[in-house]
Amino acid sequence: MTSSPRPPSSGLTYRDSGVDIEAGEALVDAIRPAAKATDRPGTMGGLGGFGALFDLKAAGFKDPVLVSCTDGVGTKLTLAIETDLHETVGVDLVAMCVNDLIVQGAEPLFFLDYFATGRLSVASAAKVVRGIAQGCEQSGCALVGGETAEMPGMYADGHYDLAGFSVGAAERHALLPAGIVAGDTLISLPSSGVHSNGFSLVRRIVADAHLAWTDPAAFAPGQTLGEAFLTPTRLYVQSVLALHRAGLLHGAAHITGGGLPGNLPRVLPEGLDAVIDQPWPVAPVFKWLARTGNVDDEEMLRVFNCGIGMVLVTPEPDQALDLLREMGETPTVIGRVANAATALSKPGLQMLATPDFRAA
Repeated sequence: MTSSPRPPSSGLTYRDSGVDIEAGEALVDAIRPAAKATDRPGTMGGLGGFGALFDLKAAGFKDPVLVSCTDGVGTKLTLAIETDLHETVGVDLVAMCVNDLIVQGAEPLFFLDYFATGRLSVASAAKVVRGIAQGCEQSGCALVGGETAEMPGMYADGHYDLAGFSVGAAERHALLPAGIVAGDTLISLPSSGVHSNGFSLVRRIVADAHLAWTDPAAFAPGQTLGEAFLTPTRLYVQSVLALHRAGLLHGAAHITGGGLPGNLPRVLPEGLDAVIDQPWPVAPVFKWLARTGNVDDEEMLRVFNCGIGMVLVTPEPDQALDLLREMGETPTVIGRVANAATALSKPGLQMLATPDFRAA
């Protein structure tokens, strides 16, 4: 007696529950060339392993200290999702991590990302990861791996979240901050816009003004509001490390959530204050936000970077300014380090010069 062919299985599959394994594999194939382009001395192997290897000796370090950072992009992702513009938030993700590494004096070495979504769109996810690879390449940082999680029921269709993790290294004697004293000069490097903080307030201002992301941006001719606000966070890696290697850097502060008041005092030792006594250029986007949202100056400075993405503490301002300009930066001297009222007082910020957010 011959047996009849077995009918196709009618049992449930992982795809029936909302997870597409093949889509995940297709994403890895799609991003592999972009990740490969970020290779640097020290990387070992490639995508696909259970863990990523990195050889510090091959990277040229003799007595290294590892420095690690993790961050996300926040509700700026909502804007990317609503506008279907996914190309730049990956750059934001890298910048929010590596800009924190360099203020410790560390050279970014490698980066891993975590991409979580309800249902994986290979096209959208590939755009995000290519942006991550772009940020890594500009930072001299290898994209050595990551994780893609498809979680139906956790995220709405089309929605996703991002997290990044970066590791850098510095020679033990070169860690920052170090040597900051009264009399050091504060130099600012401009931001490219809002960067990746304060977007809950940005979205509220746009909504209350009954504007759409497709409306023209009054502060950025030729761009829609969505395009303008998705301008990626600046990467300061090359400029800051060049200044540090030249022996011209005592400390640096990445200006993120909390603005100048929340970030600049973090790099100062006890008994010293940062004194901002000179104005700096304020990008039109911040004046637009202040006027459109009726946001007062103190709140603007506490929420946004207000035109300053990085503050550098240097003992030699003239040399530092020359080097930064050679690197293509437009630095501005904004103040100085001074003794606080009492020697053991908590580091603070004295704002003797503040922007006029409502000036034309």
